[in-house]
Amino acid sequence: MEYSERLKRLPVQFFATLVNKVNKAIDEGRDIINLGQGNPDQPTPEHIIKALQTAAEDPKNHKYSPFRGINELKEAAAAFYLREYGVEINPKSEVAILFGTKAGLAELPMCLLNKGDLMLLPDPGYPDYLSGTVLADVRYETFPLKAENEFLPDFSVIPKEQRETAKLMYLNYPNNPTGATADRAFFEKTVVFAKENRITILHDFAYGAIGFEGKKPISFLEIEGAKEIGVEMYTLSKTYNMAGWRVGFAIGNPVIIEGLNLIQDHLYCSLFPGIQMAAAAALTEDQTCVDELVTRYERRRNTFIKACRQIGWDVCAPAGSFFAWIPVPEHFTSEEFADYLLEKADVAVAAGKGFGEFGEGYVRVGLLVDEDRLVEAVERIGQLGLFQSYA
Repeated sequence: MEYSERLKRLPVQFFATLVNKVNKAIDEGRDIINLGQGNPDQPTPEHIIKALQTAAEDPKNHKYSPFRGINELKEAAAAFYLREYGVEINPKSEVAILFGTKAGLAELPMCLLNKGDLMLLPDPGYPDYLSGTVLADVRYETFPLKAENEFLPDFSVIPKEQRETAKLMYLNYPNNPTGATADRAFFEKTVVFAKENRITILHDFAYGAIGFEGKKPISFLEIEGAKEIGVEMYTLSKTYNMAGWRVGFAIGNPVIIEGLNLIQDHLYCSLFPGIQMAAAAALTEDQTCVDELVTRYERRRNTFIKACRQIGWDVCAPAGSFFAWIPVPEHFTSEEFADYLLEKADVAVAAGKGFGEFGEGYVRVGLLVDEDRLVEAVERIGQLGLFQSYA
């Protein structure tokens, strides 16, 4: 018995490989400070858990629910976007409930593209974007995100043939892995670019709540015309520490939303209603927990960046997300440096090359441990003497 060619062509799961390395070190009895993954370390807020408990006690929620999700969650998503971003959304036609946005990111190319069609992906970018290209049997090209352009794409450098051929483009701000954010002017350029070239835009807004120094990230859908050419995907994983709950939604263009709903009609029998009710509570009830979480991440960011600079590591502070994108010392590749830190300092980071060609020269650090452990991690790295010449 053999696997299908499609299954064989799926990319190696980058984070699974990283987890295996870290777990091997932990099994050896080593005290590993794991800064390599993007798994929120704080618990889900209590009022959201109570909403799930209440819903789980209702027998009607133990049956099959509507394939396309319950109205309460769609209405909550629409209310959330109106409150947070001033964007009016029709909950009946412009919201699709997702089994986590990772599923939606993989499904979208199957909804919009035919075999051999071209889509454009950021480099560096979230590795699981590649999964959708294989599952849909489509081609992809990447566009670079460079420090000199604040990790925003320069649409003018995308080759003419690609601009004219591509049907779908993925963007992601606040950005994983770089921590960069996008402003209104950039998204306005995006809408113009997409309309001129007839390209659909998917904006992955996974870290939409996490911006620093009082600067709240903006939604792509705030821009006039954005809904005509694209959708945004929002997950509750990061904003509400609900990563294990696997719930998110796509919001925007009704034709795209219908496509996502249609494919999910064939893949699922809807998400457990109790989780949907709890997600609705998260979106519509008191948001103090979100403010406190962002404050926590900003405090960790500041502590980590200060510690790095104290050992002579020349780093820039991320503008959003809970990641720091850190340059590696000379004479190391990103993977060599990540392996070196794990072996010599018992600190796990994610090699930048795992996020694409233009990720080489960096490592990604997750600010997902307490401040004292972040400082300890940097102190361990400092003891290796790699940055003395920079101090």
